[in-house]
Amino acid sequence: MRKTHNAFEWDYSASVWRLSTALRKFCTVILICATAAVVLSACTSPPKKPTEAAAPIVFPSAPEEPRFYFETTLMNSAQVNKAQSMSEWRRALTGETEGGEYLSKPFDVTACRGVVYVSDTVQRRVLVFDFPRQRYFKLGDRDPGMLMKPLGVASDEQCRVYVVDATLRQVLVYDAEGKYLSSIGEAEGFRHISHVAVDPAGEKAYIVDTGGVESRDHRIRVYETASGQHVRDIGSRGNEAGQLNLPRDIALTRDGQIYVVDGGNFRIQVFKTDGTFVRTFGAMGAQFGQFTRPKGIAVDGAGNVYVADAAFGNFQIFDPSGALLLFIGERSNSAAPAKYMLPAGIDVDRDGRVYFVDQFFRKVDVFRPAGLGPKEGDLARRPGDPPASVGSVK
Repeated sequence: MRKTHNAFEWDYSASVWRLSTALRKFCTVILICATAAVVLSACTSPPKKPTEAAAPIVFPSAPEEPRFYFETTLMNSAQVNKAQSMSEWRRALTGETEGGEYLSKPFDVTACRGVVYVSDTVQRRVLVFDFPRQRYFKLGDRDPGMLMKPLGVASDEQCRVYVVDATLRQVLVYDAEGKYLSSIGEAEGFRHISHVAVDPAGEKAYIVDTGGVESRDHRIRVYETASGQHVRDIGSRGNEAGQLNLPRDIALTRDGQIYVVDGGNFRIQVFKTDGTFVRTFGAMGAQFGQFTRPKGIAVDGAGNVYVADAAFGNFQIFDPSGALLLFIGERSNSAAPAKYMLPAGIDVDRDGRVYFVDQFFRKVDVFRPAGLGPKEGDLARRPGDPPASVGSVK
C-alpha cells in the first residue's frame, strides 16, 4: 500500500507539473500571438473613425439659427454591412475597432435614394454603401466595365451611375445594381478627363476635360448618353467670361443651368445647357466667398451651390446668384467631424443631405439639413420600408 501510495503521489505531482508547464506554454503562445497582432495592427492600422460628440454639431454655431447638423462619418463597409462586423473576441485580440473594408483614397461621391457611391483611386473601384438594404458592394470590379482609375461620379434619377475613368479616358455607365451598361466618349476626345454631370433623365452627359498646361482643350464636352454622340463643347481656354482654365468639376441645376469650377481662374462659371454664358462669381483670395483651391461642386434642389476648397479645408454654400450663405468645416491635422486636410468631391441628395469627401483622412462626412429629422429621408430607409419614388429629382 505504501508503494502504491508513493506511486500515486509521484504520478499526481508529475501530472500537476506537466499541466502547469503546458499552461505556461499555452499562455506564452497566446501572449506572443496577441502581441504580434497588436504590432501588426499598429503597422497596418486603418484610419480611426472620428469621435462623434454626444452633443449635436451644428452649423452655424449658436446663437445663429441651425442650418445643418453633422450626422455621421462614412469610412468602413461594416457601417452599412453588419455581417462584416467583427466579433468581440477578435476585437480584443487584434485591437481593431471594426471589421469590414476601409476607404483607401476616396475622390468623389454621389448619392441616390439612400445609396452612396464613392470612387476610390487606390482600390480602383466605386464603393457602394446601400443603406436601405444594409449591404456593401463595388462597381467596376469585373469585365465588361472594369475600372482602372475612377475619378468623378454622378447619378441620374434612375440611379444609373456615371464614372469618369482617367486611364480609359471615358465615362462608364452602370445601373443601380452595378451592372455595366455602356461607355461614353473616346480616349482620343479628351486630354485630361476628370468629372461628369448628367441631367436628371440621364439623356445628356456633361464631361469635364481639364486639359493641362500645354493644352488648349480646357472645356466641357456634351454627349448624348443613349447613342454616345458628341453634341457640343462648352468653353475654351482663357480667363475671359465664358472661358475656362483648368476646369475641375461640374453640377447641373433642375432648371438647366451648368455650374463649372473654373479652378485656374479661381471662380465659378455659369452656362446654359446650350453653352451660352450666363454669369460668374468668386475670385482668388483668403476671404469668405473667395477661393484658393476650388475643387468639387454640387447644387441642391433650391439652386444653392456648394463649393469644396482644398486649401480652406471646407465647403462654402452660395445662393444661385453667388452670394455667400454659409461655410462648413476647417483645415485640421486631426481627423474629426468637419475637420479636413484634403477635401475633394461633394454631393447633395434630394433630401438635402450633404456628402463631403476628404482624401487624406479617407472619409465621407454627412451633414443633415436642419429641416430634416435624423430618421427621415432616403438615408434612413431600411428593408421593409416603402420604396422611394423613382421620378423625383435627385
